[in-house]
Amino acid sequence: MKNEAGKRSIFKDCLPKCSTIFILIVFILIFVQQHTDFLGFQHREDSTIIISSISTNLGQHNVRNSTIPAQKHSFCVLKPLSPGDAEEERLLLETIAWPETPSLKNGFFLEHTSHPIHSSFTILPGKGGAEWHLGDQLEVMINMYDFKGNPKTTGGDFLIARLHNFSLGAGVAGQVVDHLNGSYTAVFPLLWMGGAEVEVKLVHSSEAITVLRRLNQEQPDRISFQSMFRSGSISETTTCNICMRSTKRQLCNFTDLQAGEPWFCYKPKKLSCDTRISHSNKDFILKINPKEDKLFQSGINLKVSIKASGSASVNVLPKKKGQPEEKSTFEASGYYYQGLWQALDGTTIRQFHTSGTMNQCLEDKTVHLYGDSTIRQWFEYLTSVKHDLKEFDLHSLKQAGPFMALDFANNILLTFRCHGPPIRFHSVPIRELRYIANELDGLSGGKNTVVVIGIWSHFSTFTTEVYIHRLQSIRRAVLRLLQRAPATRVILRTANLKALTLTDSLTKSDWYSFQQYRVLRAIFKGLNVHLIDAWEMTLAHHLPHNLHPQPPIIKNMIDVLLSFICPRKGG
Repeated sequence: MKNEAGKRSIFKDCLPKCSTIFILIVFILIFVQQHTDFLGFQHREDSTIIISSISTNLGQHNVRNSTIPAQKHSFCVLKPLSPGDAEEERLLLETIAWPETPSLKNGFFLEHTSHPIHSSFTILPGKGGAEWHLGDQLEVMINMYDFKGNPKTTGGDFLIARLHNFSLGAGVAGQVVDHLNGSYTAVFPLLWMGGAEVEVKLVHSSEAITVLRRLNQEQPDRISFQSMFRSGSISETTTCNICMRSTKRQLCNFTDLQAGEPWFCYKPKKLSCDTRISHSNKDFILKINPKEDKLFQSGINLKVSIKASGSASVNVLPKKKGQPEEKSTFEASGYYYQGLWQALDGTTIRQFHTSGTMNQCLEDKTVHLYGDSTIRQWFEYLTSVKHDLKEFDLHSLKQAGPFMALDFANNILLTFRCHGPPIRFHSVPIRELRYIANELDGLSGGKNTVVVIGIWSHFSTFTTEVYIHRLQSIRRAVLRLLQRAPATRVILRTANLKALTLTDSLTKSDWYSFQQYRVLRAIFKGLNVHLIDAWEMTLAHHLPHNLHPQPPIIKNMIDVLLSFICPRKGG
């Protein structure tokens, strides 16, 4: 009895302390369980990395409650999406789905592939017979043939088309429709009077598209990245990427806790993960099958013009009296006339030729530019033509920034910051690697705030899903910004065409950019944002395609940008 009483006394004395310890242990277990997503990753028997779902407090988009399975592409596994985002991804992929292209598993014969020299296009008769009038729609039939002159019987070629008049400084992009039988139709709106010449180019054959599609599925890491880790006198460099191949090495998980964007590096042998100090692009390692490089030959089957069978041009007459408006099957974003971009959505594009007109527009405004080097080009252009805009020396790297310029007299602030990884810049300090969504969440916004976003080129080696996920994250941040500050101006720049070589084609082909262009337009459709259609602005212009378009095109883009910021009253 005495012993039992002693036990009860000990238990009674211990109860408060034991309860506290017990509660603490339970709390720790719950914390660890709920934060497993952030603390690491799991290894299956095949060592494939499974990125856990990441809760980012996104309301109906909270991915922690998702039951949608991860999307797997070879060794790359993406994080699960919320049901809403997953359904949107499915619909987007269906919308941009490319026609089936030839299988090259058993090799191929180059002579059986699409050849622009043997192919041709024909201008189809208009509704008025041999006459075309302003407001009509011009249709062109394109027939593809192989190197032996045999007609192609399947679709999937990547063709681009434009209608232009060099002397008028006029040009408009056309829409190409694939009939899946070796023939295609290009459609153009007739927007100016006088001569209009058709130009059609084969960017890639359907066989080349097969290679490009396979590379993004099987080799999304063909451009690799690296980070330096340093502690005291010890430094190590390891490979990094979104998709990491299975090895016995441990990984550092640098998934961003706020934006939920995945990023991994192999763990240094001697240092901890938290000693990471910089990010760089690393190697370009590519494995393609024998002879597949022959599908990407400049001047032969890579971005080569197709000749007309018959006349390549028409003469556009004035509108007929009482001529009904022809419903176009293709709505272009705009067109050039006298070298100036004219929008077709009702926006009046103003011309900002002097610092004075720019000052009137930008006075008392803060303009934040976020994105890749094609957005940095706009920062460089504005600071070069607007002489009152003085750049601060932040001792930043030339490629990555960040950059800042100030016009003190007119109270104008202009900034640029590159987007977070993947980004192919050299030696970016980790403190400067910031995701656009996070930057937007840090803005107060308002009527004097302008946000400009351009993000596309550095995602070209990954599957489209990776790009979709990034844009969904940015869109959520844009919506949050517009909810707390509806007067904020948000403007997005699309992808553009560029010059292509073999290497360029296999890493940043126009075909990849075209998918990104279509995805971005779809994801931000219906939002209170403005879109600068860099794709059509480079396609419609007579200047050669370039990743960084030439000054006349940039001048037009900046005029569109400033017209969105400062719309003409009543326009």
